[in-house]
Amino acid sequence: MQDNRQYAPATLRNRDAILEVLLEVLPPTGTVLEISSGTGEHSVFFAPHLEPRIWIPSDPNPIAIASITSWQQYYPSDNLALPIAIDVTEANWSSHPSIQKQAIQAIVNINMIHISPWAACLGLMAGAKSILPVGGILYLYGAFKQNAEHTASGNVEFDASLRDQNPEWGVRDLEQVIAVAAAQNLILKEIKPMPANNLSITFKVAV
Repeated sequence: MQDNRQYAPATLRNRDAILEVLLEVLPPTGTVLEISSGTGEHSVFFAPHLEPRIWIPSDPNPIAIASITSWQQYYPSDNLALPIAIDVTEANWSSHPSIQKQAIQAIVNINMIHISPWAACLGLMAGAKSILPVGGILYLYGAFKQNAEHTASGNVEFDASLRDQNPEWGVRDLEQVIAVAAAQNLILKEIKPMPANNLSITFKVAV
């Protein structure tokens, strides 16, 4: 068996805190679509803790897809689906056949918005509107600015390092993210402070 597993050190530091929030905000049953699953470490950890919910990981990067698949081989779970290739900057991503076959009740997106162009945030919100039912949940986790200001000195340095890697990346202004979500009928439900100056943001599809 070829081992294509990738490792993200932050996963071990944040997965328990994120799981605690997911257990509070996710619907008790149904299918959860994870957008931008990265290495796949979160998916193999969350899935067995979130049964009977079904967890579908996804990522646009073939290297990430291979890593997710390898992690699943090491840590299989009956409620963990095979990863699918999704790029939220593509206009029709929400019509992916694997999505259309499922009744997606929630979307989870961890550490993507700041490590991607702004178009990814716009695409995520637009796709969430078309996929999720009334009462469906969109959960975001990551670093954010609030009132256009960084919330910690470490985030200033983090933001600068992201922009050095790609000028289209960077820590986003939470108020802008909330406004984009609201335009897609996703209403802010909760902002929860998390370790290491991150936030959990939960949106709910309005009636």
